[in-house]
Amino acid sequence: MAKTLTALSIAALKPEASRREIPDGKVVGLFLIVQPSGAMSWAVRYRVGGRPRKFTIGPWPAVDLASARGRALEALAQVAAGVDPCEQKRAARAAAVEKQRAELDVVERVVAEFVERYAKPNTRDWRETERKLLKDVVPAWRGRRLSEISKADIHVLLDSMVDRGAPVGANRTFAQIRKMCNWALQRGLIERNPCDGLAPPSAEQTRARVLDDGELAIIWEAAGRIGFPFGAIVRLLILTGQRRDEVAGMRWAELDSERRLWTIPAERSKNRREHAVPLSDAALCIIEALPRFDSGFLFSAGATPPSGFSKAKPRLDKAVADVPGGENIPHWVLHDIRRSAATGMGRLGVDLVVIERCLNHVSGSFGGIVGVYQRQKYEIETRAALDLWAHHVGALVSGKGEARP
Repeated sequence: MAKTLTALSIAALKPEASRREIPDGKVVGLFLIVQPSGAMSWAVRYRVGGRPRKFTIGPWPAVDLASARGRALEALAQVAAGVDPCEQKRAARAAAVEKQRAELDVVERVVAEFVERYAKPNTRDWRETERKLLKDVVPAWRGRRLSEISKADIHVLLDSMVDRGAPVGANRTFAQIRKMCNWALQRGLIERNPCDGLAPPSAEQTRARVLDDGELAIIWEAAGRIGFPFGAIVRLLILTGQRRDEVAGMRWAELDSERRLWTIPAERSKNRREHAVPLSDAALCIIEALPRFDSGFLFSAGATPPSGFSKAKPRLDKAVADVPGGENIPHWVLHDIRRSAATGMGRLGVDLVVIERCLNHVSGSFGGIVGVYQRQKYEIETRAALDLWAHHVGALVSGKGEARP
């Protein structure tokens, strides 16, 4: 007959070369398992449908003798009632895992994790990614699991955006949803990407809008009317041909006044390549007239560059309409200025290779293997090109040969 275990007898046990199971004489079916390492744990042995089963209670001394007996009696009572405690434990563990998985899979949590763990470290425009997802995706799917989102759900969301007059915005949101779902799939949060097999909701045409000389002159005049900071930003866009966010995010530390050079660091450049932009006298005149902030930014006193272009553009459009002849200008966007500067330099006789260097393009003449081995800076050529362009803009806006702020 098995001896009744006591706290003292358990404490006196010594490990042996092989694993042992010591039965408790008080509760039939309860065993103390002693490993060769000296570790000990409790288990209950019973039968269900004639098949032997073992229910693990927990380690000793975390589970003392009295607690082990109590849990063993509970388990044996379940067996007597026709319930297998092992299966119940397994089901409870599966339910806990599913609950935890469900919490990780909630759409708003996935969005937050995606922005924090992927978009911020890997993309420069993560704020736009966050804005799109928080504006359109989270309100529509709040509280739902991403794994439950179907193709039909995506169609409903994107169709609503198209119906409210934002077809291009729907395309951009779809791209972010697809990217987020791919990220979630790689992390095991979902088993499939609901975007697979879906196409963007709206067809887009490559923009080819080039502002003519008269339109550029009117926009220059209108920019002077809307004031700081967007007016100066627009005029520098015209003079330099650089990208909107690159100009808006300019820092004083990027400027070399003696060399009349603005160096866009690789982390702020779209193609991740440092880019040196020679500054014309007209561009320097605009920059030197700007206020100075402790922030280090040219166009912001805060911790981030100005970002209110969606509100500034309508103000600029109204100012354009107030300039004589401006009311007839067809729709245009700020990026058209960059294309127009490139086209304008081409009309002035600037070589395509030099224009591409001015714009920091890595395709075209500098694509592929050429981009790897072609390291010539073209500073003299690009300075001449941007000076020529500034003189042309000046002639457009004043007829005196050089652009002035």
